[in-house]
Amino acid sequence: MSVKEPAEVSARKPFGLSLIVLAMGQLVISLDYNIVYVALPDIGAGLGFSDHDLQWVVSAYVVATGGFLLLGGRAADLLGRRRMFVLAALLYAGSSLVGGLSESPGVLVAVRGVQGIGGSLLFPATLSLITTLYEEGPARNRALAVWGAAGAGGLCFGSLLGGVLVGAFGWPSVFFVNVPVAGALAVAGWLLFPADGPWDRSRRFDVAGALTATGGITLVVFLLVQAPAVGWTTPTALVSAVAAVALLTLFAVVERRSREPLVPARLFAHRGLLATMAVTALFSATFSSVPYFLTLYFQTVHAYSAVATGLAFLVPAVVVAVGTQAGARAVAAFGVRRMLVGGMGLGAAGAGALGVALTADGSYATLLPGIVLLGLGQGAAWTGMWIAASAGVAPGDQGIASGMASTTLQVGGAVGLALLVAVAGGVGQSASGPGLLDGIRTAVFVIASGIACGALALFTFRRNTASTTARADGP
Repeated sequence: MSVKEPAEVSARKPFGLSLIVLAMGQLVISLDYNIVYVALPDIGAGLGFSDHDLQWVVSAYVVATGGFLLLGGRAADLLGRRRMFVLAALLYAGSSLVGGLSESPGVLVAVRGVQGIGGSLLFPATLSLITTLYEEGPARNRALAVWGAAGAGGLCFGSLLGGVLVGAFGWPSVFFVNVPVAGALAVAGWLLFPADGPWDRSRRFDVAGALTATGGITLVVFLLVQAPAVGWTTPTALVSAVAAVALLTLFAVVERRSREPLVPARLFAHRGLLATMAVTALFSATFSSVPYFLTLYFQTVHAYSAVATGLAFLVPAVVVAVGTQAGARAVAAFGVRRMLVGGMGLGAAGAGALGVALTADGSYATLLPGIVLLGLGQGAAWTGMWIAASAGVAPGDQGIASGMASTTLQVGGAVGLALLVAVAGGVGQSASGPGLLDGIRTAVFVIASGIACGALALFTFRRNTASTTARADGP
């Protein structure tokens, strides 16, 4: 079953209030991922987490979000974008209330998993609403820039807000703050967004494909999060790897035989979408890993408080937001590919400068040149890659297309952070001494190299991608 598209005129009319609601939805997703970082020490002490299990306050969210994104994307296309937006916002509100009231580690980890499922439903619903409410071209690019500013900025503002809330009200406040916001989003989305229309019952939801894809991707993300901590040859890691391969293989078989697959085969022929998926994976593995290492640097190397750490992320948040707006304008002037090359090049230079400035006795001011360059590049690249992901995709496939791109975003982040922590010598919340600083700097230099390689690849293969990006590049 699926939802028939609303009338074209209704679907393309730009609503100012609707865009604000969509941007706030993306802000909630980003904040929920990052807001708990500075609260982890208080959560661990308050609920009695072991050092090994504390990571699951973050990892449960990542695993659930990454595993359910394809399902969330197709559900938005078939069951209705407005319905899925409202359902996801209500999931956030309810699970956040339970999280703030949690009195045991198991309950809190389960809450984070439910929040992750909410994110996997909300992200593709939000993105597909934007790409169907706004015509492809300048109007959509501007809308995606506003949405991107909320999302990319939220990754940094989460640390600021988390630090302030923990310092003033304790760790439960990082969950309670979501309750009124998510509840208001559910009401606003139901009132403002176009009705989904009647279900087309002639089409069926690919249940077998959804179950195998969700199970396989969830196990892949679980493996990438868990194995670096417990070892790649442990029974848990080996069983997860075998089960993930088996489920994803079964998913491929199911999709080939299904008349209405979860992921339509035509999308795998869309070279622009496939290229964008590679970019989102690299973006998350590099740009999105920087806050983790900066948090370690601020709190462990320089002994910043939770509030001070949050304030330290204020400048990056503002700069990233500026970068998203500059990215939208750069797309109009130079095209998506050129803008992505420029944004990633700027980010690589900023990460390199940041790595040089990370010293044991350095001041915050010495970090600013690298932070500014990195933030501008991050914001521009974030906007550009979502413009590219939606370009040339039919309205009925926007949800699953955004689900595919955001799945690689989540998996790329899990892979990238695991590799970076390994390259940095296993640095973590409990590490200390000169080895910690050396590890952080090594990770940041590897991030700079990764971004630079991505920019070089986009630039080098410009002739091969020109025909597939012409629709998105415009004049």
